[in-house]
Amino acid sequence: MESPRRPEPPATPRRQVGVWQAVSVCVGMVIGAGIFRSPSVVAANLGTEAEVLLAWAFGGAMSLAGALCFAEMAAAFPDPGGDYHFLRRAYGPRAGFLFAWSRFAVIHTGSMAMLGFVLGDYVGGLLGLGAWGSPAIAVIAIAALAAINLAGLRMGIGTQVALMTLVFAGLLAVGFGGVVLALEGVPPASPGGAGGSATDAAHLGTALVFVFLAYGGWSDAATLSAEMRDERRGISRALLAGMAIVTALYLLANWAYLRGLGLAGVAASQAPAADLMLRAFGPAGQAAIVAVVAVTAITSMNAILIAGARTTYAAARDTGGLGALGEWHAVRGTPAWAVVAIAAVALALVALGAWARSGFSTMVDFLSPVYWFFLGMSGAALIVLRRRFPEAPRPFRVPGYPWVPLAFVATSAYMAWSSVAFVHVGTLFGIGVLLAGLVLLAALEWRRRA
Repeated sequence: MESPRRPEPPATPRRQVGVWQAVSVCVGMVIGAGIFRSPSVVAANLGTEAEVLLAWAFGGAMSLAGALCFAEMAAAFPDPGGDYHFLRRAYGPRAGFLFAWSRFAVIHTGSMAMLGFVLGDYVGGLLGLGAWGSPAIAVIAIAALAAINLAGLRMGIGTQVALMTLVFAGLLAVGFGGVVLALEGVPPASPGGAGGSATDAAHLGTALVFVFLAYGGWSDAATLSAEMRDERRGISRALLAGMAIVTALYLLANWAYLRGLGLAGVAASQAPAADLMLRAFGPAGQAAIVAVVAVTAITSMNAILIAGARTTYAAARDTGGLGALGEWHAVRGTPAWAVVAIAAVALALVALGAWARSGFSTMVDFLSPVYWFFLGMSGAALIVLRRRFPEAPRPFRVPGYPWVPLAFVATSAYMAWSSVAFVHVGTLFGIGVLLAGLVLLAALEWRRRA
């Protein structure tokens, strides 16, 4: 009689990623379409060019602090779920469910609508489509991407690498445009001051919300720590180098915007990169940067739709009671109903932004309070997990503990407060949707008991 076969140990991530590979992933995940639109709102809320550049430098430093916190948790508790897994381990399954709900109903869908408005602002401005051109382009882009994903077509890794190279080149081109104008002695288009100051809490808080929006993405990059060849210093080196490159590029781009358009000019622009490139290189330069922004926005929206639909499918499958959202389409190889649901919510948010007549800003108002609430919870989870699982191996530890994670948690709390203290219509909708998640969780638990 044969002895029963021992079950194979579960597969775990292999340590096969080098430092510079991780740097390229970090840069690619962070740099997106936000840097081509956020500078306008930042400039509109700060009073001097020095304040603008200091705000972008501070954003880079605090984003690095958060990335280091995530790196330790990912090294100690490696899991493809990333921050979902950290929150679930630190605070329990209810926190995990609410985070999954927030990703579906607020963060992923709000980001898709926001990127749709960035795309619409640039393309609509180039084509002269008027006020309704931006939301119309956003609707077309979301609907087209949903159709592509429902057909089972996806962009490969080569496309994502090419995108990173394109965006990197686009930001360098923006910086070069500022250098050209400086060498030619061309004065800024509108050198006057903007509408706020760093000494004004309302203006500073609003400016930093949009700064940190452009730095988003590092939380995903930090999960590579479980796959680094150098398990002790690899992830810290990669994050330091990656965030230093991102911060330098953002400072270069903002310096170029300010040099070419002036503080008031940047504040008044719906498409600062396009306006700068038009001034430096003419219509050809404007068209080239609009193409870069369009490809960046579309690819980012597609990546969100792919990842978001799968997160929604997994959460619906694990929770039960959410019907077709937890079904996988065997023929197309996609979570079809999850794709449809995310696209539908994103289209509804485009309608909200169009109604508010400030699509991009409304979407930032919508997702920021929820985003920063959970990001702060994730930062605090580092301290909770150290106390709850002191024996867990930690090949990487955050330097300067506990001050670095506490600084990040304090920053996240300030960002959450800034997002709700000066209430806009989008903020109310975002908080309302999160509260709806609490009602849904209570209903599912009652149904399970019944």
